[in-house]
Amino acid sequence: MITDSHSAVTHHQPPQGFIRKWIFSTDHKIIGLQYLFTSLAFLVLGGSLMLLFRWQLGFPGKPLPFMGRIAPQGMPGGVMLPDYYHMLFTMHGTIMIFFAVIPLLVGAIGNYVVPLMIGAEDMAFPRLNMMSYWIYLISGLVMLSSFGLAGGAAKTGWFAYAPLSAVDSTGQTYWIISILILGASSIIGSINFITTVLNLRAPGMSMFRMPLTVWGVFITAILLLLALPSLTVALACLLMDRVAGTSFFLPAGLIIGGNTLERNGGQPLLWQHLFWFFGHPEVYIVIMPAMGIISDIMSTFCRRPIFGYRMMVYSLLGIATLSFVVWGHHMFVSGMNPTLGTAFMMSTMVIAVPSAIKTFNWLGTMWRGNIRFKPPMWCAVGFISMFIIGGLTGIFLASTPVDIFVHNTYFVIGHFHFMMVGGALFGIFGALYYWFPKMFGRMMNEPLGTIHVWLTFIFFNLVMYPMFILGLKGEPRRLFDYAVYPQLAVLQPIRTFMTICAFLLFATQILFVINFFWSLFRGKKAPNNPWESNTLEWTTTSPPPFYNFDPLPTVHHGPYEYGRPDQSQTDWIPQNQSA
Repeated sequence: MITDSHSAVTHHQPPQGFIRKWIFSTDHKIIGLQYLFTSLAFLVLGGSLMLLFRWQLGFPGKPLPFMGRIAPQGMPGGVMLPDYYHMLFTMHGTIMIFFAVIPLLVGAIGNYVVPLMIGAEDMAFPRLNMMSYWIYLISGLVMLSSFGLAGGAAKTGWFAYAPLSAVDSTGQTYWIISILILGASSIIGSINFITTVLNLRAPGMSMFRMPLTVWGVFITAILLLLALPSLTVALACLLMDRVAGTSFFLPAGLIIGGNTLERNGGQPLLWQHLFWFFGHPEVYIVIMPAMGIISDIMSTFCRRPIFGYRMMVYSLLGIATLSFVVWGHHMFVSGMNPTLGTAFMMSTMVIAVPSAIKTFNWLGTMWRGNIRFKPPMWCAVGFISMFIIGGLTGIFLASTPVDIFVHNTYFVIGHFHFMMVGGALFGIFGALYYWFPKMFGRMMNEPLGTIHVWLTFIFFNLVMYPMFILGLKGEPRRLFDYAVYPQLAVLQPIRTFMTICAFLLFATQILFVINFFWSLFRGKKAPNNPWESNTLEWTTTSPPPFYNFDPLPTVHHGPYEYGRPDQSQTDWIPQNQSA
């Protein structure tokens, strides 16, 4: 034990040895890096699966040129079969949502920066923090192992609609078990974040002096804690339908392979209600940390206080609250009572109000700001663009008559990807470009980063925006071959164009990989505060020491003190410095 005379806190010795320090670490920074590299690997895997099924859509029936000799079961000679296609888009969605995007934003970025931003030495429960990562990793390995099964992995979509998911191949059982394990990791992590933010803030760090990144992760943790039980119960019931002979979601007299399955009648629609009660807060679980990250980046690089800080916080709280009363808009075509459908339509439109407040506040922050266009700022601009497109198309889908027309078409996929992928992706890249110097003590290459962000923005739009055109033409999603619809054959050039752009989008990320790993070992040494930001994480060394601060900081003001006329030398004041 050692006693820090500055902070008057008794500390344990930092862990020694590679295994104790880097593998079984209880340091939130190391755990954040473990999440970072693991979830980036899942991001690459999810993107690779996307390329495989996009090839089938762009060049139907043609073999993949590099898969002829190493083609797995389901792709004889590199030519894709329908079941394999269904497995690809199912696992693509599952891996991207559950194992890549959320762990990157919450597990990696949140774990690393939240204790630093509130002036804490670590998370409230360091051992639980370590446990949450290892449970997440075990969950991912269970999901990956399903690829090796004789029947392949799950094939029912990432939403696993019953009754198909109750009778699908064994891979679906692995899918259910994996998501159940992952839910335990998420609940442990959520409890840890909530306790840390409520109890471990530095002296003077009131709730309304917290940066918006902290608010985003904190509210996300609350959403996870409240929404996950619904999914957990649904998964447990679905698992019992598969292995224990129950009938929660299996209707009476279900015909499977020509044989009638005689059971007591279950309710397939019950799965949809339970799943989407979790699934729509899930959208904001993904996007809310990105909103906070972009707010901090925006203020730093515009050299202005965030416009309407308290309204930004209240809008986050409003979005979180309303997200629990809009799940029915996923089910407008399920036979829902029109009166109930109208209620869900109105609540969905109301949730656009706090989202619009945030958008206008970001634009207000940029207005007449002294903008520094670095890669993090370009990511922020890209995020706002994606968010606006996704939000406006969401208003159309909130309207019951329009939704009935475009339901289950590519219009829905376009909206979903602009919100969940475009928004989250630019939030992730913005966070990595912004906090890379703090994490690794080195600077990333700025010109290469700018090129990467611009090309990602261009190719992402070229892939996703045509989906709105296809959707309005009536093209349904999740089909293996659109040749079965002669009236849609004329749209094949659009599909081919989207596929080519998807490959270019994936190739663009090689620039980021090169920049990341080159900078990790050969990048210019980073100063403690390269962006001249005033939040607490920039007041310690880069990278931070084991206990983050020496001594613990005292906070004197809010997180966005830029453009102060009383500052003669600089335009910013660190939070631990009195004005």
